[in-house]
Amino acid sequence: AAMWRALSAASAAPARALQRARPPRRAASLAVSPAAGPADERVETRVSGLSPGQPVTLRALAAGDGGCLFQSCAHYRADGRGELHLGTDASHGGDYTGVEPMGLFWSLSPAAMERPYQRLVPRSTDAPMKVEVLVHQGHSPPGAMPGPVMAKTEVQRWFTAPGVRRIRLKEGVVRGSLFLPRGDGPFPGVIDMYGDEGGLFELRSSLLAIRGFAALSLPYFDFEDLPKDMKELKLEYFEEAARFLQRHPKVKGPGVGVIGTGKGAELALSMITFLPEVVAAVSISGCSSNTVADLRYGDMTLPGLRFDMNKVSVSDTGVFDIFEALEDPMNPANSRCTIPIEKAEGHFLLVVGEDDRMWKSSLYAELAIRRLRQHGKENFKLLSYPGAGHRIDPPSTPFCHVAMDRVLGVPVLGGGQSKAHAHAQEHSWGKIQEFLRLHLG
Repeated sequence: AAMWRALSAASAAPARALQRARPPRRAASLAVSPAAGPADERVETRVSGLSPGQPVTLRALAAGDGGCLFQSCAHYRADGRGELHLGTDASHGGDYTGVEPMGLFWSLSPAAMERPYQRLVPRSTDAPMKVEVLVHQGHSPPGAMPGPVMAKTEVQRWFTAPGVRRIRLKEGVVRGSLFLPRGDGPFPGVIDMYGDEGGLFELRSSLLAIRGFAALSLPYFDFEDLPKDMKELKLEYFEEAARFLQRHPKVKGPGVGVIGTGKGAELALSMITFLPEVVAAVSISGCSSNTVADLRYGDMTLPGLRFDMNKVSVSDTGVFDIFEALEDPMNPANSRCTIPIEKAEGHFLLVVGEDDRMWKSSLYAELAIRRLRQHGKENFKLLSYPGAGHRIDPPSTPFCHVAMDRVLGVPVLGGGQSKAHAHAQEHSWGKIQEFLRLHLG
């Protein structure tokens, strides 16, 4: 036994000498700051403790409301100091390339084992979106098994802030959620609406409240006791909402603004046209004519342009392309559907993605501008983004080229390229707030 101990000690001596000679291996560390903050703000991501030039894969993981796992990855190489900074260092592969400080966030998509075409859009604003960020050894392509984890951390992306109040609304026929910023106010008031999927979407309203706006998230069907389907809409409902917001003691007058996406954008155009309470309208990917459901206001009716399902094409993978399906607003037979926006006294901000495949929002913005100019009006601004798709949301909202349609229950092509779309979201968010502050005081 003594001999085995002696042999063991003798063989261990050179190994210990080698360990002393070899420099100690540094542990990799990952820092994302702020670790918790508003979901529309950039974070700064740094990795240190790597070897010079070392290849690593950075991954992000998040869970959607239904438990669906979303993930993203990007390939980097450490600099000469063994460090990485996503604000200055470029990704060489993975889900995006180039210098993209927020690339891991906007490129999140359903993991390979999940149902495709799902959106990572939280329904609730009360809890943060938790994103785990990891550093793996080596370069592993999207969907492949990544290398060993070298460092990881969790980031919390909040849609509310301390002091922001959320008030559930049952005011006459009006339903929704009113978000009030912290402080005494008064604050510029904004009504916020989404598209023809129905229900209540609070995310953008809550972020607007963080930024100092009193924001009313306004559903108009398929919510509580509102009509289940969007068969016919009455502008009186939206008028009541505008008057409620305008008269609220925390809201700065004299007028209010409205922001909408898709069908909500088109309603925003109708509101500023017919309702004197509304003095500023942001139309994101909207149409310059009324669509789908007739819009009534007193004795007036704006018929809705219809979708021709014979003009819908379906790809080999079962994705629906409805780009050509809406009736042509330029057809003289459809002139009664046109929203007479030249009657509006307020100001318009038109936001469009030039690669919108849901419908021809770039053309519809052109038609709106042409109509205003024909009547001697220059009360508009256009933000037109090459490579952006249909749903231009607040910054770092994950890009979704194809999304499951909540009404049709099929995947529908929204268009856009991920990087261009992400840049459009970030740029437009700042410009939308500037526009609303300018015209709402």
